[in-house]
Amino acid sequence: MNVMRTAMLLAFMTALFMGIGFLIGGKGGMMIALVIAAGMNLFSYWNSDKMVLSAYHAQEVDAQSAPEFYLMVQSLAANAGLPMPKVYIYDNPQPNAFATGRNPENAAVAASTGLLQSLTHDEVAGVMAHELAHVQNRDTLIMTITATLAGAISMLGNFAFLFGGNRGNNSNPLGFIGVIVAMVVAPFAAMLVQMAISRTREYSADRRGAEICGKPLALASALSKIAGTARQVPNYEAERNPATAHMFIINPLSGERMDNLFSTHPNTDNRIAALQQMAGEFRGDIGGGGSTGQSSAARPQRSARSVPNSGSDSRWGRSSNEPPKGPWS
Repeated sequence: MNVMRTAMLLAFMTALFMGIGFLIGGKGGMMIALVIAAGMNLFSYWNSDKMVLSAYHAQEVDAQSAPEFYLMVQSLAANAGLPMPKVYIYDNPQPNAFATGRNPENAAVAASTGLLQSLTHDEVAGVMAHELAHVQNRDTLIMTITATLAGAISMLGNFAFLFGGNRGNNSNPLGFIGVIVAMVVAPFAAMLVQMAISRTREYSADRRGAEICGKPLALASALSKIAGTARQVPNYEAERNPATAHMFIINPLSGERMDNLFSTHPNTDNRIAALQQMAGEFRGDIGGGGSTGQSSAARPQRSARSVPNSGSDSRWGRSSNEPPKGPWS
């Protein structure tokens, strides 16, 4: 089903790209846009994850450079039955995280330094479990390709005047009006696609992420904290790359421009309410002998594969007098 959805999205984005090309340059512009879109689709499949990670200057970490964080992701991936993804940290004060990659075998998860500094151990685990849920649901390919193509469509709209503003250009059947339409429609259409992609997947990732980490309320608390600071602490890389906004667990944009008119994510309060209801279902399942009807396969695993945390007073499994081991400390 996800393969079909990805194919349909690529077809739609290609058609949209061709339509903008037609508005700017007529049939010739449409054919050029088709060639560009085909090349971008192929390039995005193999390289879009690298482009996104590079845009945020994310640095790969391992068990030596960031032991607490890396082992946390490793434990969560084992809980989910996933291959170990690559783990990245990017330097940004805004607490946030995203996942990328064309499939679970080639996935990566990234967290900001702000996330690791401002959230508790369980809250970070909830966030990373959410990102791993996107990997498991195979959302990352479609979300990453959408980011690449949406950015290209927005750029095409921004340069529409330059490409098609020549009054002597008779290849554009709508003339200057077509250029104006392209300038307005391109970024708007790209934004609508982003909204559709992210909003339909966040609830599912929240629920599966809560199952992976076993603590729905920790994820709910993390969402509340991230949403409360996302608009107060700017993410300048996201502002320069707004087409990637739908990839994050919470919209990273400040809302200073048209961002406040549209949302790439569902309402955070609704997501928190759903997780709180889920926590109640878990408690009822434990106390009522499975009366909620939840299958054992869907229940979070709580025992042998719990997220490592060696000390109750330690955020990352080290005592307060032990020197920091992670690059965020």
